[in-house]
Amino acid sequence: MTDHQEQPQQPYYPPRPPYEPGRAPYAPFTTDHGTTIWPSGGHGGHVPPPAGPAPAATASASAPVAGTNVAARGTGTVAGVAEAVSPSIVEISAASNSGKSTGSGVIITSDGEIVTNNHVVSGASEITVQLNDGKTYPAEVVGTDPDKDLALIKLKGASGLKAASLGNSKDVKVGDEVVAIGSPEGLTGTVTSGIVSALDRDVTVAKDEDQGQDRSQGQGRQQYDPRQGWPFEFGGQQFNGDTGSSKTTYKALQTDASLNPGNSGGALINMNGEIIGINSAMYSPSSSNGSTAGSVGLGFAIPIDTVKADLDGLRSGGDN
Repeated sequence: MTDHQEQPQQPYYPPRPPYEPGRAPYAPFTTDHGTTIWPSGGHGGHVPPPAGPAPAATASASAPVAGTNVAARGTGTVAGVAEAVSPSIVEISAASNSGKSTGSGVIITSDGEIVTNNHVVSGASEITVQLNDGKTYPAEVVGTDPDKDLALIKLKGASGLKAASLGNSKDVKVGDEVVAIGSPEGLTGTVTSGIVSALDRDVTVAKDEDQGQDRSQGQGRQQYDPRQGWPFEFGGQQFNGDTGSSKTTYKALQTDASLNPGNSGGALINMNGEIIGINSAMYSPSSSNGSTAGSVGLGFAIPIDTVKADLDGLRSGGDN
């Protein structure tokens, strides 16, 4: 006699009947066998879907954040800020009778207006600008304001450029995270990060290109070269060389984001991708061999509110 093994029964899922007028298309229904069918395919005993309207759909990960250049997926990250803002930061090469120097700048219009420091382009007879994508353009000085260490230059024949979004430095607080982008030592598109470490620092810098004197290298009065340190004064002391007799003082944002020669004129950026300052000075102790050492986390930037208030004057020629 052979034992009979009873096969387990499979659950019965009857086909859903066609839509009937008067019944919501996604409402549960009951079969003739008394089994309740839910739209998800479950049956009697399953927890029904919650009542009320469906939750709002999540925004696309690539949707831009209102008023910024940073995609939602990158908001609040250094990588996201760098990806969004780097196309708006340029390297500036300025040639004069004293040689060549390198600095940085920020594109503020699609046709090639660029904000930088006055000391980057002051006295230059020829200016060449390299974009983030490697393209180069000749540029000319539109206006300068030595009192604020600001300059506006314009690319020749440029169009369709990505302009940076200018923020509000009055909203900046100590401890806010920031990103700095520039071309230190000619290394185009270098990104560093840190925080705002102080506000309203009185920083004094040379007004003209021939006011600097680099005592650390044993040289006399010479044209200021951004690659050789940024002479400035603070609290009655001089750093990175002598600022000379013609000086100007402005209120600066202080940051511990690493800045090095060549970053001057570049951008200090908040985590929404908005420019909050133009990097302009740094403290860098001299090494024993007479060269200028790297950043020790004491950098200064001209607040972007100062820049915005000065733009009309720069566009009309400023003190150029």
